Amino acid sequence: MNKRPDIDQMVNRLFSGDRRATARLITWVEDGMEETREAMRRIYPRTGKAKIIGITGAGGAGKSTLTDHLIRKFREQDKTVGVVLVDPSSPFSGGAFLGDRIRLQNHSQDDGVYIRSMASRGYLGGLSRATYDVIRIIEAMGAEVVIVETLGAGQDEIDVIHIAHTCLLVVTPGMGDDIQAMKAGIMEIATIIVLNKADLEGANACLRHLNTTLSAASFEEGEWVPKVIPTVSVGGKPQDIQGIDELISAIQEHHAHLQKTDAIDQIKSERVEHELGLIFKDELQKLIFKGLKGTGRKKRYIENIVKGKDDPYSVVDEVLKTYIKTKE
Repeated sequence: MNKRPDIDQMVNRLFSGDRRATARLITWVEDGMEETREAMRRIYPRTGKAKIIGITGAGGAGKSTLTDHLIRKFREQDKTVGVVLVDPSSPFSGGAFLGDRIRLQNHSQDDGVYIRSMASRGYLGGLSRATYDVIRIIEAMGAEVVIVETLGAGQDEIDVIHIAHTCLLVVTPGMGDDIQAMKAGIMEIATIIVLNKADLEGANACLRHLNTTLSAASFEEGEWVPKVIPTVSVGGKPQDIQGIDELISAIQEHHAHLQKTDAIDQIKSERVEHELGLIFKDELQKLIFKGLKGTGRKKRYIENIVKGKDDPYSVVDEVLKTYIKTKE
């Protein structure tokens, strides 16, 4: 018989900065272990103080390289940094396809940096419910800055706005018409648009296109207006790297804006609202499927829908009336 983990001991080790305890708790979250609920109850009061930066954009835009530079700059400021790399899920194991990829290895020996790769597990937008808990665990470990790098999934990749205080959208020259197509979706989430690989042909035209797109948008008085920051994140010589200091300055400027306008409170409230929604959805699904287990009703519902004798909406209404008591 396996011994039940000591939750108090594990959480206290987390609070002291123990990396092994941090990894163990994150595994609990990802595996949906029953200890997670009680652990998160104790962890939650220690969270909410870190700056959370989301980085999204199409594959190949250079997100991981930019993340590497941001880590280095924040460490130069003596900030402790946590990084969550959200990778595509394996359809078989649920694990991260890219979890074993060697990334950001320059920081692997730095005790002030904690990096975790995790799977999106099929959630639209690239972020699973587990991502929220993982970020809070890393915050409780002591991270002052948490960077969430999401997989590039086009316009579906918008959930990052629900979890980050500052959202970086990474684009590259040559995207051209794609930028216009993104305007109706993912462009709206960008706090800062990073034009990476700005040394490539077409960068100036792309920069003008981005600025024109933003100029045509309407913003409320006092509202943050997204900035476009050109960067070059890969180069043969250190002097070839460009725009990283300007990007850090823009991130800090946005954080100052949030504090000055009290917009940070709204962002935190919206983040908790979205987090609650995910938890309610998952817990309700567990409750219902647990109730249906062994009754044969789930199979019957599916068969009736397939045969056209019933529809999903009527089935859901019936099941909800069975398992959720509502006042008339």
